[in-house]
Amino acid sequence: MPYLFENFALDGDRRELRRGNDLISVEPQVFDLLQYLIRNRERVVSKDDLVDAVWQGRIVSDATLASRINAARNALRDSGEEQRLIRTILRRGLRFVGTVREEAEVTAPVEKPKPGLGIPARPSIAVLPFVNLSGDPEQDYFADGMVEDIITGLSRIRWLFVIARNSSFTYKGRAVDVKQVGHELGVRYVLEGSVRKVGTRVRITGQLIDAEDGSHLWAERYDRELTDVFALQDEITVSVVAAIEPNLRRAEIERVRRDRPNSLDAYDLLLRALPDVYTFMPQGAAKGLPLLDQALAIEPTYALARGFAAWAHQTLFVRGGLQPENREKSIRHAHAAIEHGSGDAMALALAGFTIGLVEHDRRLADEAFAQALALSASCAFVYVFGCVPVAYGGDAARAIDWCEQAMRLSPLDAMSCVPQGIIGFGNFLSGRHEQAVMAGRRAVELNPGFSILHGWLAAPLARLGRLDEAKAAATRLLSLDPHFTIGRWSAAVGLAPDIIDDVTDAMRMAGLPE
Repeated sequence: MPYLFENFALDGDRRELRRGNDLISVEPQVFDLLQYLIRNRERVVSKDDLVDAVWQGRIVSDATLASRINAARNALRDSGEEQRLIRTILRRGLRFVGTVREEAEVTAPVEKPKPGLGIPARPSIAVLPFVNLSGDPEQDYFADGMVEDIITGLSRIRWLFVIARNSSFTYKGRAVDVKQVGHELGVRYVLEGSVRKVGTRVRITGQLIDAEDGSHLWAERYDRELTDVFALQDEITVSVVAAIEPNLRRAEIERVRRDRPNSLDAYDLLLRALPDVYTFMPQGAAKGLPLLDQALAIEPTYALARGFAAWAHQTLFVRGGLQPENREKSIRHAHAAIEHGSGDAMALALAGFTIGLVEHDRRLADEAFAQALALSASCAFVYVFGCVPVAYGGDAARAIDWCEQAMRLSPLDAMSCVPQGIIGFGNFLSGRHEQAVMAGRRAVELNPGFSILHGWLAAPLARLGRLDEAKAAATRLLSLDPHFTIGRWSAAVGLAPDIIDDVTDAMRMAGLPE
């Protein structure tokens, strides 16, 4: 039953949102959130209601929920300030307050959907989240970890274009049409499967599908002891790659193998830490670090755990009070990640990010990024994290290029707030202030709880003379990071000498403290 309000029409059967005759593109979770609010418009919907309905009760950060709410408002040309259609009820939840009509048919003519992302010239694949059949929702993290490692293995094949984990996982918990997934992500192949973990054994099924015609290219079921889980991940990855390219050289098959932790317990602890570290903010970093410390106590040479620990301490340093201890620990973990992670692209990307941002050694950071890309040309992590120190080093053109690469490799990524924000920052450095504001606003909509995004937006607004808006952005930054000052931040991240005056002057105009 379509819902009509103002000049919008939301059709749950077709999964379409229209404004007049225009089809509005919305992410699947945003569509589900909006549909749930409209269906329950007679009452206030709590956060728990939304998590149960849209995410099937999985753990969801406040930042993720806020970004989806902002995206729903943006699709309806609403905002957090106006709240014309989606209203926040303090300490209770949300309510859809628009006048809604229900009709059997939407009178607006049906148009073909807008074209999706183009299929790359080289073979391309998305790995969907595997279904957890263990009967225990707490085992979701294990199924997700399996998929992340398969994505990492596939990403090491230079000729294969692999969609990043954060975009693939927007389909988690949903019954999806593989052809639609291929259209939305711009890929030729889709891998899906399931995981059942019982006691010390695990059963995994996988199937590779051609997204253009829905045909099955490969399918297999594996029963293994948990002690064989890493070998199993490699076996699945090799089978998928071989199905795509039967004449694959043995040397390329070997590329899927990477350094693994010797301890399954250390691997388990890492997986449990990631949701908190991914929040970008010190509260999450402080929560995830004890788990990473436990993993490293078990296995001190675990490079990926070193990389995430470096990021977590860097977050605490830059946005949690600029304590020297956090800076020292972030640098120490980053160098350890490079030392022990020569074959791990994600570990190298995280190390380069930290070294470039807080040690200010951009030459070594670039070397780490280059080594990561040599290992895995499809590693969106490199571009997502690398664009920040590249921009702070003053190379606006390369930073913007890396942002665009990141968003093509992971078009539905919640972490897109970083490349979107740096596109804004890069345009600011290049004097394109209107474009900078547009990109900056998109970044803030994606993750309004990430403090520095508001600073990146405040600067171009100030240069355009829109001081009220600039000061509002500055106020939001300070509400999220009360310790922020222009001088301490610019020194902490090492802004290059040729950009520091432009950036800090604009922030000063926006009313940020010295």
